[in-house]
Formats: sequence, structure tokens, C-alpha cells
Amino acid sequence: MNYKWKYTPPALEEKAAAEALAGELGIHPILGRLLRERCIATVAEAKKFFRPQLSDLHDPFLMNDMRQAVNAINKTIGRKERILVFGDYDVDGCTAVTVVYKFLSEYFSNIDYYIPDRYDEGYGVSKRCIDYACETGVKLMIVLDCGIKAVKEVEYARSLGIDVIICDHHVPDEELPEAIAILNPKRKDSTYPFAHLSGCGVGFKLMQAFALNNGIEFNKLLPLLDLCAVSIASDIVPITGENRILAYHGLRRINSNPSTGLEAIIEICGLSDKEITMNDIVFKLGPRLNASGRMQNGKEAVALLVERKHEKAVEMANRINLYNEARKDLDKQMTEEANKIVDGLENLDNLRSLVIYDPSWHKGVIGIVASRLTEIYYRPAVVLTLSDNLATGSARSVAGFDIYKAVESCRDLLENFGGHTYAAGMSMKPENVPEFKRRFEEYVEQHISDEQTEASLDISAVIDFKDITRKFQNDLKKFNPFGPGNPKPLFCTRRVYDYGTSKVVGREQEHIKLELVDNKSNNIVNGIAFGQSSQARYIKTKRAFDICYTIEENTHRHGELQLQIEDIRPAEE
Repeated sequence: MNYKWKYTPPALEEKAAAEALAGELGIHPILGRLLRERCIATVAEAKKFFRPQLSDLHDPFLMNDMRQAVNAINKTIGRKERILVFGDYDVDGCTAVTVVYKFLSEYFSNIDYYIPDRYDEGYGVSKRCIDYACETGVKLMIVLDCGIKAVKEVEYARSLGIDVIICDHHVPDEELPEAIAILNPKRKDSTYPFAHLSGCGVGFKLMQAFALNNGIEFNKLLPLLDLCAVSIASDIVPITGENRILAYHGLRRINSNPSTGLEAIIEICGLSDKEITMNDIVFKLGPRLNASGRMQNGKEAVALLVERKHEKAVEMANRINLYNEARKDLDKQMTEEANKIVDGLENLDNLRSLVIYDPSWHKGVIGIVASRLTEIYYRPAVVLTLSDNLATGSARSVAGFDIYKAVESCRDLLENFGGHTYAAGMSMKPENVPEFKRRFEEYVEQHISDEQTEASLDISAVIDFKDITRKFQNDLKKFNPFGPGNPKPLFCTRRVYDYGTSKVVGREQEHIKLELVDNKSNNIVNGIAFGQSSQARYIKTKRAFDICYTIEENTHRHGELQLQIEDIRPAEE
């Protein structure tokens, strides 16, 4: 891929301010600049950023309807009536259900959980689930990571004498369901200081409020933090504000004392002896937990996450891992088929979006395929299949483009839709697909910038190899956890050379293992460039080239520093 490298050198005034902040903190000036870019201007703010404190979590009762929600739970428990915890079948939904179910189960036994079947019931609250709740004597449903548009369903539940609490983080419509409480920081009338919680984060806030109201010590909530971290990483919400606090402490929990179910997944992934990062959750833990809902039923993921016996958990994790292997095969096949369709599109170069439809595709994998298409073609993508006589799809976006608004602009063609900035889902009558495709493209064309459809790399700073010291890396690690809103810094070093020992590696000789030097020091720096073996010939010419990279620790070699090289290009003469 041909990346555009984007770098803006700091103004003199900004450079001086960054150096002053860095001097006070005893860190490299470059890191002072990275702090300033994150709107951190004082030593006190930097310390709060480097060491997020659980005491800085917001009062949960600042969230609209929180008092009503806690009162409803207390009333139901007081009457010894049955509670059903309901959630979406993805990672965020399953972790949210686990958080609420696990915590309330400590204080109340007449409680159950329910994850809908993706294929039989579809997304969100269904009549089938409400009927199940009624048949099993449920008086209160706590709905997590969905429900904000379930107007008719909540009305039906109420008609059967079932109260509903909705805990959601998706964008609401004008009309809200008549639930007993709606916890959603994206409500238009929201008074809550942080709008970007995950679905699991909203569930955690409910449990925090329940604990506060009932005199339960905060430390009883700590075992839930690992699940919050998993949801934050998997649902791609900004790692700022409260999310940063929850992710930071959640990661510490995962690396010191994870729940039995998560520990089993970590073992299956071969990560037991490694420090788990947000990246590990995104690419290893999350997909396995998701595979249950994609290939079978998300209920299996919750069953694993609430399991207390290690042996049983490992057995369940192995089964979920098999689902993931099947998912990968299906994902590969469908992506190849999708690419063929895209390559055959007329006027492909001029299209600003991709909308493709195949009635035979597996519903559980279309979201992944949509993500693949955005990565390959760098434009918003919608992938549709046929389910229950409706064209059902997933949409994924590129950086800075609000895909939810694009889908919403076609709402008159849709039976149902929901989502947020970077991901959305929808369903429509198959005959509406061509018009949806036309209208969606029209909206994207009018609202997307040229820059958003370019594959680009945002460079944080230009540095020399002499800057890359153990102290620099240790200080850089304090910026963790990385993710949206706090991206891992991308560095550039100009005019580097092959030390003479770089070589092509990999099963298909697709990667380059590099040993590099620059003109500013005698340091030999190791690097790995995945999928860039086409550059090997130029590198071996002994001519200078520029590299763009992140700094990593090689866990196979006692934490030795290694550059993960994102792009290579010949140096300008």
C-alpha cells in the first residue's frame, strides 16, 4: 500500500512549551510534545494521565435515570422477584452481561442471563426473549449494549408486567422506549460528564451505583475491571476520560489476577507468560470471545466468563477456540469472494464507498468482511447478506467519517438500524438494496474528504536512533493503554541504512527482519517489516531510506527493543 506520510513540525512556541514540560517531568522533549498533543499541559495533569486513579471515576448518579434504575433493582431484590440480565451477542454485550450478572449474583440468587441467538432472533430485544422472561417469572429485565430503539418491545414487556432498565451506548432516536430507566450517556439530555463509555462501561456504572446505594465497598467491584478493559478494546471506543481509567486498571487486573474464564482464554492464546496489551485483546482475546456469538451462540461466552472452575473453563475456552478457527476459514473465504465482487464493480476508482450484497454469506462474519474492505480499499464499506427475508448488513468506516450518520440518511429505506461513529448495522427489504447503495454513495461523496480516503500515516515525531534508549521506552510505556483517542506514537527516522545483515523471513518470504544504522550514532537497531519483502532489493543496495515505525519490546528476546516498521521509502537525495 502506498501511504501518505503526514507530519507537522511543532511551532517554536509549542516546542518550547513541550521542552519545559518534559524538563519538569524528567522525560525526553519528544514525549513532552506527545503529552501536549493530548492536551496535557501541566505536571499535575501528566501525573494523572500516567497513573489514572479509580477515585477519579465520575459519580454514577450523574447519569440520567440512575437513581430510578437502582431503586428498581432494590425493589425487585426486596420482593425476591426474578431478574433477567439481557445483552447483545458481541464481546461488549457479553462482557456487560457478565459484569452485571456476576455482581448481582453475589447478593441475590433469583437471577438469570440471556443472550439472543444471532440467527434465530437477530439483534436486540426480541418478542421471543420477552416471552421467555414472562414464562420464567421475570419482573425486571436489565438490557445491556442494546435496547435504545426497542420502543415496541419495551411496550410489550410492560404489558406483561415486566419492568425494563436499558443500559446502552448507541445513538438514540428522537423517541425513547418507555423503560423504567434509560442509562445512555449519548442521550440528547445527558448530564453525564463522559459520553463514550462502552456498553459494558454503562453496566459497570450501574453496578457502581448499586454498590454505593447499598453500602457495598468499592473494592468488591475490582474483579469486574478486567471485563471492562476487554469491552473497551474490542468495541473500539476512545481510550480517554473514564475509559482510560477503566482500561488501565482492567489491564492491570488481567495481568495480575484475571477471572477464571479470561485466564482460560489467555492460556488458549498462548499469552500466559506475556504482558497482555490492548492489542492482544483486539487481535486475540476479543475475536475468540466474539466467535461464540458469530458461529454459535454468545451465551457460551458468558458461561465461560462466569465459570469459577479452571478445568471447566479451559474445556469451554477450547470449544470457543474451535469456533474461532472455523470463523477464520469462513472469514478468509468470504473476504476473497467480496474482493472479487469489488474488483468487478464498474467505476470502482470513482466510488467513495462500497456496498456489496450476497444472499448466501454467513451473517456472523459480514462485520469482519466489511472491516477488511475498509482496510484494503480505504473507504466506508457495507456488507449485506440475506437473513429472515431481509438484507441484513454491517457497516464499517475509515478514520474521521461518521458511518452512523451515513446509514441514518437512508433510514426511510431501512427496517432497522443502529450503531455509532465507526460501526453500524442495518436491515432492509432486498428490493431496497440498489436504492440504498445509490443513496449511501451519494451521502458519502458529499460528506467525506479526499484526505479520509487516503491511506495515510500520522507521524508523531521525527527522531534519531540515539533517542531510542531504554529510559525513552520506559517513559513511553506510561502512555499506555493505547487505542482511539490515544494512538500509539508513530515515529520516523530519516536516512537509515542496512547494517548488512537484514534478510527476508516468513513462511512465504513476505517479511523483512532488519538490522539498521543511521548517521547520528553507532546504535544498531533491530526491526521487523511485516508484508514488505518487496522493499528488500532496495534496502540491499546500501542506499539510504526513511522508515516509519512504532517502538515495541520483543517478548521472545527478554524485552529487547524492536522497531515495528509500518512503511519504508527511499530517502530524498
